[in-house]
Amino acid sequence: MAAAEAAEAAEAAGAAGATAAGQQPYHRGSRTVQDRVGVRDLADHVGRSIGPGIREVAAAFLGMQPLLVVGAADAPGPGGRMWASLLTGPPGFARAVGPDRIAVTGGAPAGDPLAGALAAPGTEVGTIALDPRTRRRMRLNGTAQPTARGFAVTARQVFSNCPKYLQKRQPLAVEEAGAGVVRRGPALTPGQRRTVRAADTFFIATTAPDGVDASHRGGNPGFVEVLSPTELAWPDYAGNAMFLTLGNLEADPRAGLLFPEWETGRTLQLTGRARTEFGPDGARTVRFTVEEAVESAHPGRLLWSTPEYSPANPPAPGHLGRTTR
Repeated sequence: MAAAEAAEAAEAAGAAGATAAGQQPYHRGSRTVQDRVGVRDLADHVGRSIGPGIREVAAAFLGMQPLLVVGAADAPGPGGRMWASLLTGPPGFARAVGPDRIAVTGGAPAGDPLAGALAAPGTEVGTIALDPRTRRRMRLNGTAQPTARGFAVTARQVFSNCPKYLQKRQPLAVEEAGAGVVRRGPALTPGQRRTVRAADTFFIATTAPDGVDASHRGGNPGFVEVLSPTELAWPDYAGNAMFLTLGNLEADPRAGLLFPEWETGRTLQLTGRARTEFGPDGARTVRFTVEEAVESAHPGRLLWSTPEYSPANPPAPGHLGRTTR
């Protein structure tokens, strides 16, 4: 994405504006990847849109969303495992309550891997509010504190991304019935492998010394390959040049993946470790090793229409490795 396009997208979604004088939005991991790919100057330009403030247009956008993805570790310290969780509610359940603070009514559903972490003070979180209806998204990373009605996040970074690789969907209904967590295991079942292969969207939570980030990945079905019941791979498509996710993985391999089943409202959450492979032709592939899988069908989940695929999606690769059945 060109620098001008990145800056325009950030401004349109109400990103925080220029960072404070001397503030560095990137840690060593992101710088390592930016330098390897040769995009440090573009990253510096785009990075000026990252800051702690929530502008009015961003606050309005957040208040209209019925879903919020939250990434965090399930326990403090290096032993905590990374997860990404899907929170839902009527528009306004996630809202700005100050120039650098949001409040979320409710927490993670019962049995969710992050239920305890979001109820504990001082948990580092990454969040992403995504609107499939308009292909807009906003990211806010910071520190969470429990409240009487849920939790609040004091922002450290607020910014937006362009609509590339976002599939367009319309909300259909809210499914009130649900069994909660229906399966936990150390590897993917055949049904879960089918879910991953059919996915056009997933979210990834990563961490580094300066905090947690939650990001979106999208593509045509098949862009995520199942190499075995415990290994996945996907191509890293060209994006905004910040390399926050790959930079975090450079510093800490822990990662959490969330695969929403949009038409049923079910979710598949994976925790494990990821690494990036850099090809001689400039291609990048991320390989993920599954340590635990959690499949859920929580009450109150949202049901969405079949997608209108993004015109930016490349053809699914089909060459990252052998796919299991």
